[in-house]
Order: sequence, then C-alpha cells, then structure tokens
Amino acid sequence: MNNNPKGYVSFVLHAHLPYVHHPESDDYLEEEWLFEAISETYIPLLLNFSKLEEEKVDFRITMSMTPPLLSMLDSKLLQRKYINYLKKHIELCKKEVKRTVYDGHLNSLSKYYLDRYSNDLHVFKEVYNCNLIQGFKHFQDIGVLEIITCGATHGYFPILYVNEKTVRAQIAVGVQTYEKYFGRKPRGIWLPECGYVPEADKYLKEFGIEYVITESHGILYANPTPLYGTYAPIVSPDGVIAFGRDIESSRQVWSSINGYPGDFNYREFYRDIGYEADYDYIKPYIAHDGVRVNTGIKYYRITGKTDYKEYYNLQWAMDSVEKQAGHFFDSRQAQITNLAPHMHTPPIIVCPYDAELYGHWWYEGPDWLYILFKKIYYDKCDYKLITPGEYIDKYPEIQVCSPCRSSWGANGYSEVWLNPTNDYVHRHLHRAGDKMVELAHLFPNEKKKFKKQALNQCARELLLAQSSDWLFIITNGTMVDYAKKRIKDHIGRFNKLYEQIKTDTIDEEFLKDISKKDKIFPEIDYMIYY
Repeated sequence: MNNNPKGYVSFVLHAHLPYVHHPESDDYLEEEWLFEAISETYIPLLLNFSKLEEEKVDFRITMSMTPPLLSMLDSKLLQRKYINYLKKHIELCKKEVKRTVYDGHLNSLSKYYLDRYSNDLHVFKEVYNCNLIQGFKHFQDIGVLEIITCGATHGYFPILYVNEKTVRAQIAVGVQTYEKYFGRKPRGIWLPECGYVPEADKYLKEFGIEYVITESHGILYANPTPLYGTYAPIVSPDGVIAFGRDIESSRQVWSSINGYPGDFNYREFYRDIGYEADYDYIKPYIAHDGVRVNTGIKYYRITGKTDYKEYYNLQWAMDSVEKQAGHFFDSRQAQITNLAPHMHTPPIIVCPYDAELYGHWWYEGPDWLYILFKKIYYDKCDYKLITPGEYIDKYPEIQVCSPCRSSWGANGYSEVWLNPTNDYVHRHLHRAGDKMVELAHLFPNEKKKFKKQALNQCARELLLAQSSDWLFIITNGTMVDYAKKRIKDHIGRFNKLYEQIKTDTIDEEFLKDISKKDKIFPEIDYMIYY
C-alpha cells in the first residue's frame, strides 16, 4: 500500500432507475428492472464490499444513489414483489437442474444459478432485512464509500432550466431525499445524464453541493482552458467544483469494440432461456401476457463475434477478470507516471460509469472491481483510490474556469433528450413547470389539509413527468409505449389536479388513487416552487 502516492484513481458508479411502482398489478414487467438490478448489481456490489471489509482491504469508491432508486428500495410493496420474483426464479432453477441432468456442464451452470438466486434471497431477507439502503449506508459510515445525490427524478437540467425553479426543485428534493436516508448532507451530485448548465450552479451552492461529475468535454472546453485537462478538478465562478470523466480509462471499460465486457470468456447477455426454452415450459416464468423476456438464466459465453456460442465457463471468466484487472492496474500506473511530473498536485483519474454496467450488463464487473481494488491495495503502484470529496479536502487549490454546457449522451450535448422522436414532450413539461410555480404563488403555505395534499401531489406528478429516462427510452426505441404512457399519465394527472385546485373542486377519490400509485417523496412540500 502506497502512503505517498503520485496520483489517484476515483471510481464513481451512478446507481439509478426511473420510479416504477404499480400497486394496481401483482405482475408488472417494468418493475423487474429493479429486481434485475438488485440481483445482478446491488447485491453483488454489497457482497464484494463486505469481502473487502472482512479482508481489511482499504478501498474507496463513490456511488450516486438517486432519489427514485432509494424510494423504490425503501418500498415495502416492491420488497415483497422482489421476494416473490426470487422465489419464482428459484422454482425455475430447480426445474432447470432436473431438465439439464443429461449434460454435466449445463447442469453445473443450472446449479450455480440455483445457488445464486437462493443466496440473493438469504442476503436480502436475513442479512439486510430487506433494507439494502442500510447496507450501502454502512460502507459510507465506515468511510470507504462516498454516496452522492442526483436530481429528484433525474430531470435533465440543460432543457429544464428555461424555468429555473424546476431545476431548483430537482436539486432541493434530491438533497432532502439523500438526508432522509443517510442522515447527513451530500457533498456531491451526479448531474442527471451529466447534463451541466451554469444556471444550475447557484442552486447547487444554495443546497450545499460542493462538487459535480461532468463529461470530459465539459472540462476540456471550459473557459479558460484548464491547465490539467480532466486530470484535476476545476471550480466554476459560482464556486461549484467539477470533476471530468477520464477518456482513456472509460474507453477500456465501455468500448463495444475492445472494452473489457466484450471478452469472449464473459457471459453472453443476449442468450437467455426466457427466449430459448420450450414455450409451454417457460410460460409461467415470462411476462404475464405471454411475451418472452429475460429470466437472467444465461448459459452461454460471448465466444466470438458470430452467432455461434459455447457454454459459459465460470473459471475462464474469472481468468479474464484477473487479466483485465491487471491491465487496468498497469494502464493507470503508466498514465500517472506520465502525468505526475507535469502537475503541481497529484493527478486524479475519474472513472464514472452506470452502476448497472457492473453485474447487469457486464456480469463479471463486480468481481473485476473486487480484484482490482485488492491489487491497488496490495501490489506495488504509485497511486491510491480516492473519492472526489477526499481529493478536494487534500488539494483545495483549484483553478477557476467555467465548465462548458455538456452531457454524456451521444455526441455530448442534448440530442438524446431533444430530437424529432421526443421533442413534443418538452412543451408539456415546460407548461406544467410554469403552472406549478403559479400554484405555489396562488396558494402560498396552504393550511387546508386536503388542498395541501393536492398541491403536493401536483409537485410529485411534475417531477415524475420530468424524468429524463422516458425521453431516453423513446430515443432508443425500447419499451417506447411504456415511456410515452408514463409521460402522458403524469402530465394528465398534473393538469387535472391543477384545474381542480384552481376551481376548488378536488376529486377525493382521484387524489387518493394517484397518491397511492405515485407515492414518491412523502415529505415533499410544493412550496419549493415558490
């Protein structure tokens, strides 16, 4: 372990899912986005953090845990549904163990999945008492994990800022939700989609945010040009510190051409028994309307660039994990050796990723992090892991520059969230934002309990409609009908309530129904829009 490092590496994982909560149905397909993420990303990360803690490996990692994700992890309904999801998977795995008895390799894989889902159930219920938030909080409390916040519903600031109060509300509710779950103020924020606009800085400062994570060109095109590129943070004229994504380390992990997740020994994401098993056999375990979907039981490895696939081999996959952890370790050493002599403070290599890359998309990702963190701790190198918060405590002298408007979407600006497939949405979002501000001014600090409930529900509906996820899904062409329906539902509910509040004709049953469905942010106060 190096006590006099020449540089630092900072991993930042963005843990986010849109708020999907359907009490009206026992079997809502989109809720499985959360269940897959728990089994494939959040539990594996927690288990690997626990192993590092038991082995007394001093590591550092940063995670943003967004308000929608925290709200879903805290939902008793979704916790119950996740347990049912696991029981169904365990039942399917037991059938698979019987079905594959004719093939030793396949049979050992089916037993592996049975163990894995059974262990998930044990960890979720017995170890964490259904409360994964407490699991992550533990690692923050012992000082190895820095948890940061995000916009309330991942609203995209570079478009929302036409009404700055809607950006202020996204930040305010993001900070409040964080404090509720972690009992302290967040130091940093993952700007939704890394969408930076200078207009947001004053509100970030107002709510005590010290730093943000931006895309590389948000730093590289800053004014004046930063002396050290993305290898040192910059501070905006309003006093918000910005860390930029390192291009080289990102490419090694993310690249679809030569990134680590494409290794031929790794598990093939796109081959799943949900699509391949006999229909009558698999029918009880796929979507309730009979549509084939992923089950998470995948028997093949990537193998090569053709459709021909061989069985997954766990040992070969772990061999690749070791090799690639070594490659990443050596690459950061070379980078820091080159940079350090030219800088007056040690360089920081910031490595931000979607958390779901680790485990969900790249099945072996959590194990890769575990091996890498042990290497950095035990092997000889000139750098250490650090969180952005620790770095600015150590090196408070930071160059003043104005970061460039930017995002980490395709081509670096806003076209993912504003293009001909989804541009019709924005006029509705902007109009609803203006109406929400109008309501706060028409009914300041409303005393009537029922009317106040309606005003608070208006704020929830607006925030849920603003989620950047719906716009992203429409652009990408996946689950488009669901995304469009969500926007339409939230804007429709908002407008109906708005009219009822203004005419003093609030429909009690309607309010009760949508309050049950859109149950996010129970402590919200609509006066944040004042």
